[in-house]
Amino acid sequence: MEQQREKTQYLSRGLLILGIIFIAANLRPAITSVGPVIGAIRHDLSLSNAAAGFITTLPLLFFALVSPLAPKLGNRIGQELTIFLGLLVLMVGISIRSTESPVLLFAGTACIGTGIAIGNVLLPSLIKQRLPDKLGLMTSIYTTVMGGFAALASGLSVPLANGLHLGWRLGLLVWAAVCLLAALLWIPQLRVHGHNPFSNLPDTPGKSVWASALAWQVTLFLGLQSFLFYSTVAWLPEIIVSRHISLPTAGWMLSIMQFISLPSTFMMPIWAERMKNQIALVIITSVFYLVGLAGLFAGGNHFLMWTYILLIGLAQGASISLALAFIGLRSKTAAESANLSGMSQSAGYLVAAAGPFLIGDLYDHTHNWNLPIFMMIAVGVLMLIIGIGAGRNRYVSGKQQ
Repeated sequence: MEQQREKTQYLSRGLLILGIIFIAANLRPAITSVGPVIGAIRHDLSLSNAAAGFITTLPLLFFALVSPLAPKLGNRIGQELTIFLGLLVLMVGISIRSTESPVLLFAGTACIGTGIAIGNVLLPSLIKQRLPDKLGLMTSIYTTVMGGFAALASGLSVPLANGLHLGWRLGLLVWAAVCLLAALLWIPQLRVHGHNPFSNLPDTPGKSVWASALAWQVTLFLGLQSFLFYSTVAWLPEIIVSRHISLPTAGWMLSIMQFISLPSTFMMPIWAERMKNQIALVIITSVFYLVGLAGLFAGGNHFLMWTYILLIGLAQGASISLALAFIGLRSKTAAESANLSGMSQSAGYLVAAAGPFLIGDLYDHTHNWNLPIFMMIAVGVLMLIIGIGAGRNRYVSGKQQ
């Protein structure tokens, strides 16, 4: 009897982890697949660079709008059911974005932002609640999967659209199948936990988190690193092409940059959990980013370009997983984690949303990539300063660890 119970528990835990992995696989491809084909989208729909950049900006705006609501909805109907509904919204968004209507392109993109925001916010608190003994490891696993599929989506966009002659619409539509698979794998969690609120603890209301200086530092660190990530995802292929490299090669450079990020994505939360504070990790990550961006500004031969891509990739992986690790490390309870997650991914992604649009608009006005790259360098410096504060050994409730 006891052995059977243990087998059931192992199976339940395994299905939960598998579900988390497949949900994480859907939290970036619908966005990162756009960058390599943004030129085709812009041409087909006669969009300006700023308007094309808005395709990447719009999901981030919905991250900002939806993120504060996700913990409330999760507490009302259960995290598991809320995440499932987010997957359905994401799948609908991917589907209608691939129609021929420009209106539905942006409507579908808004749905994509809504669905991803729910997963972004609730996965960290769900892990803290249901797998608290594996917080660092599970954060490493799901952020690595998220980064891996983001890279895969970037690399496959041009081959799917041009190599297989699917066009950009069908090339983007294929990610709806991955979303459907994740939803099917998540159904067992609805049967077991679907109607359980994630927290009945009233000890950390949202107002106390929003009033915390440390919470704002965590929020801005996440926002600034996301500004850099989504700006490079949207425009790096165009920047690389301006350095006399072919578009397919530029698409694969973007993809490889994200694959390069996977080791640092995986290791950063494990290192962060073991350290008393994470200030040294913030400094190393920021320096890698700044050197890589400065290299893009200076230009150079193919070897130097690959070196810059390597540094930016390692910094991207480290910064996103460190930002998400801060949510668990700077909070004492699942409720506090959910509130901090909602805040950081609301205000933080509002900062990030300015990135692709602003970088595209600067290029429209200057017809040169130097000023946009310089702006990204300035953001990297600010990320370093804010990150040092976020890396302190404290909780957002004001208590020292």
